[in-house]
Amino acid sequence: MITLDKTGGIWTATIDRQDKANSLTEAMLSELADIAEAAAAPDAARVLILTGAGKVFSAGADLEAARAGLATSAVWERLSAALAALPCLTIAALNGTVAGGAMGMVLACDIRIAAEGAKFFYPVMKLGFLPQPSDPARLAALVGPSRAKMILMAGQKIDTATAYDWGLVDRIVTPGTQIDIAHELAQDTLSASHAHAAAIKGLVAPAPAKDLKRPLQAT
Repeated sequence: MITLDKTGGIWTATIDRQDKANSLTEAMLSELADIAEAAAAPDAARVLILTGAGKVFSAGADLEAARAGLATSAVWERLSAALAALPCLTIAALNGTVAGGAMGMVLACDIRIAAEGAKFFYPVMKLGFLPQPSDPARLAALVGPSRAKMILMAGQKIDTATAYDWGLVDRIVTPGTQIDIAHELAQDTLSASHAHAAAIKGLVAPAPAKDLKRPLQAT
């Protein structure tokens, strides 16, 4: 349910569970984390793109898996941490709506582009879970503390235009073009050495992540 294409230095990981709105199981999250960790190896990925198949990027945790313990699994943070630590360029090419715990991997990417019509929501308040530990700080770094609370505490579902206005996504694209646009954005990085790209990325301060000293919970 996770496919990986490696072409010309670009690794594209695709979530493909369309019959379940690309909802995530522990095995899928572990596979994505394995990919992100492998991409950090010398001479591995120059660019890593995350995307989804169909009309939804991901509905978050599979409900049955969440009830069985996935909601509090450390695998969510393992994936986000692996993405945030990558020395290569990471792009979330969002084909559609992003919900719940799927926000974590999106927030951990360097660049977010979204197909017009995508929606964004993280209903942890309503569902009674805490967000992944690093997510609130990354979200607030992009949209500001008040808007982060609008999403996390007021349960606001925001549309693509609002996500762009708030800084949650960097570009809105025509549905179906998100991979082509991601490849366009990747070209300068592909033409540079691994070391040069990593050095420039290292000069950009990462979004702060707080150690909240509590059990991990996520949707």
